Amino acid sequence: MVALNKSKAKKEIEFLCTECGNTTPKWAGKCPFCGAWSSLKEHAVEMLPDGGRAARGLGGPVHRVVPLKDVATEDTRRLSTANAEFDRVLGGGLAPGSLVLIGGDPGIGKSTLVLSTLATMTAAGVKCLYVSGEESAVQVKLRSERLNVSGSDMLLLCETSLDKIVQQAGEIKPQVLVIDSIQTVYKESLSGAPGSATQLRECTLDLMVFAKNTGCITLVIGHVTKDGQIAGPRILEHMVDTVVYFEGDRNHQYRLLRTIKNRFGATDEIGVFEMTSHGLSSVANPSRVFLQEGVPPTPGSVVCCTMEGSRAMLFETQALVSQTSFAVPQRVAAGIDPKRLTIILALLEKFGGVVVGASDVFVSIAGGLKVSDTSSDLALAISIASNHLGIPLGRQCIAIGELGLSGEVRSVSLLDQRLKEARRLGMTEAVVPAGGKLPEQTSGIRIVQVRTLSEAINWLMDRK
Repeated sequence: MVALNKSKAKKEIEFLCTECGNTTPKWAGKCPFCGAWSSLKEHAVEMLPDGGRAARGLGGPVHRVVPLKDVATEDTRRLSTANAEFDRVLGGGLAPGSLVLIGGDPGIGKSTLVLSTLATMTAAGVKCLYVSGEESAVQVKLRSERLNVSGSDMLLLCETSLDKIVQQAGEIKPQVLVIDSIQTVYKESLSGAPGSATQLRECTLDLMVFAKNTGCITLVIGHVTKDGQIAGPRILEHMVDTVVYFEGDRNHQYRLLRTIKNRFGATDEIGVFEMTSHGLSSVANPSRVFLQEGVPPTPGSVVCCTMEGSRAMLFETQALVSQTSFAVPQRVAAGIDPKRLTIILALLEKFGGVVVGASDVFVSIAGGLKVSDTSSDLALAISIASNHLGIPLGRQCIAIGELGLSGEVRSVSLLDQRLKEARRLGMTEAVVPAGGKLPEQTSGIRIVQVRTLSEAINWLMDRK
């Protein structure tokens, strides 16, 4: 990294879009790149005396143009966090020199997960440095006592100046560095306040260069805004290697850790954690978490299965249909896309004979899970019809299938893995699309194949 003489360095003013991360030399009400309104913020760029920008060089074996086949790969073995769910989300562990961004609502467990993970890794002989910009050393010590890791040899630094943090990390040479949080860190050479677009962009860029040049695994904790996005410009998500988000209600005991970007693995894996008095613990069997046992069957509740990466996970869809007291009936969806709910209601009226146009419809995925898999369409439609017609389904019945706009039930991927998980959890009956390839082992579970939504509704009414 090139050191600048502050007396000779100049600054150039640009305008940074907080939505797409692009810059423009002049301010405008609308970003010319992504079209967002009122998203251009002033951004100071350091300039060298000769007019060039301050350089940040990435080290590595390639300093000139070479054929790709001649590039020698270095040791890329993953570093395990000793947490099975965390490793699953990261794609098998922490990659050397990677920059990981962890986001989530306040109080959901970001610092708790990182602190307990570092303590476990330190006990395994990994040199870890935890930098706290929000809490004092005493506060971190008290939290470690609640997590039963107060005796750890993990290194602690309470600092908000990025220059001092990088200097200390360069001297200590940790294998894992954690910044908690990026919104509290600032560069002394910039005039913006900590958390501003300028500071966030420059600090993250310096941390990225440090991680790539030294091979130090760097984890950055970031706050989120009201709409659930990382606070600050979206450029943070473009610069880092991995972005993981905490999902779930902080007032409930279960948390989901989901990957939305990963340069070293899949982006469709999730990790399930339970918040206990001693921190976050991994949930080995998440399907049982989202299925309530010991409750009699009620109309409007149907079990479905979704694929999260390589994991089949059962969950419960719930629906409530009631007479409306408003001029326009309400359509409320929690855990699924509201537009998907509107389509399913239209299909029910046109092809299923279930008229709910004058009723309020409320649907939810139990346990706070968010599902985007279209294989839950059939279960959602059956749950709405079940509540509207007052026909309960047994707890051992599962429905899997995607609905087309012509009322057909379309096949879903990995049906054999879904049914295998259903059998393992005691399901005895499954409603699936007709014509799809069924698994060879179907003993212990009755398969009901339906081609259209009307066939599924007729099957439901026969149970009355």
